[in-house]
Amino acid sequence: MTTTEPRRVSVQHGHPALSRLISCPADEFAETYWGSEPLLSRAADLPAAFSDLFGNDAVDELVSERGLRTPFLRMARSGATLPERSFTSGGGIGAGITDQLSDDRLLRQFADGATMVLQGLHRTWQPVIAFSQDLAADLGHPVQVNAYVTPAQNTGFSDHYDVHDVFVLQVEGRKQWRIRRPVHPLPLRDQPWTDHRAAVEQAATREPLIETVLEPGDCLYLPRGYLHSATALGGVSTHLTVGVHPWTRQHLAEEALHVALARAAEDVAVRRSLPLGVDATDPGQWAGDLELVRAALLRAVGEIDPADLVDALTRRVRAAQRAAPVRPLAQVRAAEGLGPDQRLVLRPHLAARLGPARDGYAALASRAGDVRVAEAHLDAVQRLLDEGAATVSDLGEELARQLLLQGILVPQ
Repeated sequence: MTTTEPRRVSVQHGHPALSRLISCPADEFAETYWGSEPLLSRAADLPAAFSDLFGNDAVDELVSERGLRTPFLRMARSGATLPERSFTSGGGIGAGITDQLSDDRLLRQFADGATMVLQGLHRTWQPVIAFSQDLAADLGHPVQVNAYVTPAQNTGFSDHYDVHDVFVLQVEGRKQWRIRRPVHPLPLRDQPWTDHRAAVEQAATREPLIETVLEPGDCLYLPRGYLHSATALGGVSTHLTVGVHPWTRQHLAEEALHVALARAAEDVAVRRSLPLGVDATDPGQWAGDLELVRAALLRAVGEIDPADLVDALTRRVRAAQRAAPVRPLAQVRAAEGLGPDQRLVLRPHLAARLGPARDGYAALASRAGDVRVAEAHLDAVQRLLDEGAATVSDLGEELARQLLLQGILVPQ
């Protein structure tokens, strides 16, 4: 069996989210840097700064006025994560929770040099929600966004690597970064840096591959596995880390194995019981059975067609991200007041697909769940998916209302 390098998929031009982060054409980034090499892009070479996405005022609002709970924030000092009780407290009368952020405790920890890590901003801060969904669509890989807020002259985390690619967006302040080559290239999610702690600590004593200061508006791309640490300089430093969780050949292998196991189980010889009285701890008693199973699995793997994996991978893709936010009250109001000329649009980032019709119905599968569509409406729904919008009269009032209330469509 031969091993080939992955085919490079051409990245379309004009994607505003990705173009905000890289100082080279998207196709060059895909060919030269993606998953391979770091890319440092200076603010002067990028379209705009990142202040529209996040900033220190946003930090203050989130930690003091939004009632966030853990794990939406964690704190670290000198490379160690602080216990949650050191920056949380009870929510007070009527809240019934014990792990709400305490702005008083958080203030003391931050003033004492602790870094704030605001996690999951792609779920809690609207400008970041919109940007992260657009970026995920550009990349074809799911993303998450955290913010790191570090007091002056402090290092939040010592040298380590991430198991996902990252874009570091410097928002406010300045931060000195040190980047070193991987000790374990392209780690998977279950291969954290702590599994290679000694090698990481040894590599941290060597000269960095890159040592630079990020200024507001700069962006640094790091493929997974690259060692890094950072120190705030001259004031509070705030940066966004966009974590890109790439789909890998390992994901293909997992789904292929599931298919192969199901196919192998169709063979009655594979389903047969081991002999009565077998000692399962003695390999000599089932070595022949293993050979039979191995042969069956190899046959099944050899018969796998790409189409066999599509449904499983589609489910994983849908589960990895959410569709654009939908407002329940506005949806209900829109459904109650439909007019024939009203234009409705497909909810962004829905990942919707219409399945084949069976027994007079088809399933419209999406991140909003599955909706049964009558066969008489299939052509209208397929046009909706192709064009991204339709009027109420195009769909019929009953179907339009159903799709609004299921979160498939939103008013334009």
